[in-house]
Amino acid sequence: MTTKMILAAAGLAAILGGCTDSGRARNDATFSDKPADITCWTYGTQTYQGRSTGKVSHRDDRTSFVDAANGRYTVIEGDCRLVYVR
Repeated sequence: MTTKMILAAAGLAAILGGCTDSGRARNDATFSDKPADITCWTYGTQTYQGRSTGKVSHRDDRTSFVDAANGRYTVIEGDCRLVYVR
C-alpha cells in the first residue's frame, strides 16, 4: 500500500512540476523582450523605481535587468513589482 502511495505522490509531483514549467515558458515567451516598469522595496522601504530596456530576470529574491535610464545592468535584492509595458 505504501508503494502505491509513493508512486502516486511522485506522479502528482511530476504533473504539477510540468504545469509550472509550461507556465514559466509561456510567460518567458510572452514577456521576455518587453520593457517593464519596476518598483522594489526592502523591509517596506522603496529602494528603486524605474524601467527596464527589455528582459527582466527574477530568481532567488534577485531581480536583474538593464536600466533604461542609464543603460547599466542592475541587480536588486528585495521584493519587486513588475508591470510590463505593451
